[in-house]
Amino acid sequence: MRRFEFMLAGAALAVAAPASAGAPEDFKALTDEYWAYVLRENPVWASQLGVRDRDDQLGDISLAADDRRGAAFAGYLKRLDAIPDAQLSPADRTNKLILRRSLAESVEARRFGQRTMLFTNREGWHQSIAGLSEGLTFRNAADYENYLKRLARYPAYNDEALRISQQAVNGGYVLPCAAMGGFDRTISGVIGSDPAKSRLYAPFAGERPKTVDVAAWTSLQGRARALIDGPLRGAYAKHLNWYRTSYAPKCAKAVGVSAQPNGAAYYNFRIREMTTTDLSAEQIHQLGLKEVKRIRDEMEQVARKAGFPSREAFIQDLRTNPKYYAKTPAELMEAAAHQAKVIDGKMPSLFNLLPRLPYGLRAIPAETAEGTTTAYYMPGSPQNGIAGIYYVNTSKLDQRPLWELPALTVHEAVPGHHHQIALQQELPMPDWRRHGTFFTAFVEGWGLYSERLGIEMGLYDTPAKDMGRLSYEMWRASRLVVDTGIHAKGWSKERAVAFMTDNTALSAANIDAEVNRYISWPAQALAYKLGELKIRELRTQAERQLGGKFDLKRFHDAVLGQGAVPLDTLEAQVTGWIAAEKARA
Repeated sequence: MRRFEFMLAGAALAVAAPASAGAPEDFKALTDEYWAYVLRENPVWASQLGVRDRDDQLGDISLAADDRRGAAFAGYLKRLDAIPDAQLSPADRTNKLILRRSLAESVEARRFGQRTMLFTNREGWHQSIAGLSEGLTFRNAADYENYLKRLARYPAYNDEALRISQQAVNGGYVLPCAAMGGFDRTISGVIGSDPAKSRLYAPFAGERPKTVDVAAWTSLQGRARALIDGPLRGAYAKHLNWYRTSYAPKCAKAVGVSAQPNGAAYYNFRIREMTTTDLSAEQIHQLGLKEVKRIRDEMEQVARKAGFPSREAFIQDLRTNPKYYAKTPAELMEAAAHQAKVIDGKMPSLFNLLPRLPYGLRAIPAETAEGTTTAYYMPGSPQNGIAGIYYVNTSKLDQRPLWELPALTVHEAVPGHHHQIALQQELPMPDWRRHGTFFTAFVEGWGLYSERLGIEMGLYDTPAKDMGRLSYEMWRASRLVVDTGIHAKGWSKERAVAFMTDNTALSAANIDAEVNRYISWPAQALAYKLGELKIRELRTQAERQLGGKFDLKRFHDAVLGQGAVPLDTLEAQVTGWIAAEKARA
C-alpha cells in the first residue's frame, strides 16, 4: 500500500492555460487533464489500471522530473483555486477539497530534503521491480515483450535511484542504523543462483499461454533468464555494494527524524499529511497514553477470565506456549485461509454492498519476510482481472501466534483493506477519485475499526483470541506514544521497544520490526488509531441520534460510500447521512 501512496506523491498536472469562467465543465476538464497526466507520469501504475499505451516504460525517477511535477502542482493549484465553489455541485465541491489537499501537500513535501530518501527499512525501488509482474496481465506475446523491455530499463533506473540516494547521504538524510538490520538481504535475496527462481522470472515460470507458440515461448524464457542473470544481476550487485560501502557506514546514530536537517518541521508536516488533522505531536502522545491505560484495564479483565492472576502472566503464556504456534508455513497459511473463509461468510450481516473483486492469500517474499511486519495487503485490479492479495509472514513461526489471526485477517482482508479498497475501485465516481485518492487515516482507520467488528462477528470466542484483539488495539495505541516519542521527544529505540513489550502481547520479533518501521517511516503509524477513533465516534453519534432507527449496514455503506476521504470530510459525510436517515425515517 505504501507503493500506491508513493506513486500518488509523484503525480502532477502539466501547467496549462488558466481556467475560464469557473463552470462545472472547467472543473471536469481540469480533473480529466490531471488524471491523464497522472497516468502518463506513472506508466507502471497505468498498466495496472488497464491503460496500456506505455506498457514498456518504468517512468522518470529523477529529481529533475520531480521538480517539473512540483512546479506543475503549484500551477494546477492556482487554476483550481480560480474555480468558484458556488458554481460546483456538492459532490464536486468535495472533490475539489480533496484534490486541493492532495496537491497542496505534494507541493509542500517537495520543500523538504527528505524527498531524496527513496526507501525505508523494508521497501525501495529494488523491491518494487522484483514484484512488478504481480500487478500486470500476461495474455499475449506483446505483454511478455513489454515486461522484458521494462526489465531492460531497470539498470539505468537503478543508477538514477542510486545517484539520488547518494545525494541524500551527502545531505544528511540517512536512515538510522538501529532500523536497518538485515536490509542488505532485501537486495541480495532478489536474484539467487538460479535466475529462474527469482520473482523477476515469475511470468515465465508457469505454463506456456496458448496465445504464444512454442518457439516464441522458449525464446522469451531464454531472454528473461539472460536478462535477469546478466544486466539485472549486475544492477542488484551494484546496489548492494553501494549500500554496504557508501550508505551503511553513514547510517544515522539518532533514531528520530528530528535530528535530520529541518527534521522537526518535516515531522510536523508528516503528522498533518498522515492523520489529516491539525493535532500536535504532544496532543497525539497524550491521547496515546490515555488509550494505552484504557486498553490495559480491559486486558486485565480478559486475563482474569482466562484464569491468570495478571495480564503479564497471560501474555507470557501466549508468547511461549507451543500450542498457540504453527509448526510449518503450510499450517500457518491453512489457518489463515480458514479464518478468511469464516469471515467471508459473515460479511452480509454487516454490509449491504460487497465488492465483486475477490482476494487471494500468499506468503510474504522470503527476502523481505524476516525484517517486515506480520502481514499486509496489496490491492488488485478489476481492469486487469487481478485479485487483491492478503500477504502473510511465514518466517519465524515461533513469533506468529495463531491467536492473532482473527484480528489480523479482518484488518488486512475483509471487512478491512480488501473490502474498502475493492469497493472504492467500483464506486460511481471519477477515475482519479476511485483509483487516485488514498488517505492513510481513513484507510488504516477503517482497517483498525474492522478489527473491532470482529466482536460483532463472534470471532474472538476464546480468551486468547480476545487478548489478541486487545493486543492489536494496544499495538496501534502504543504507536501514538512510540512514534511521537521517537520523532518529537527524543526516545531511543530501546525505550520504544520496552514500552511496546510492556503494553502489548506482540512477540519480540514483531515489536522489533514494528519499531524499525516507525523509525524509518515517520508519522505513518499515527493514522491507524486516529482514524479508528473518528469512525467509532461517528458511529456512536449516529447510534445516539437515530436510536432504534440506526441501521449498522447502512452506516457502513455511508462511511465507505465516497471512498477514502480526509477525516473532516468523513465527519461532514456522516453528519449529512444522519440527517438524511432522520428524514427517511
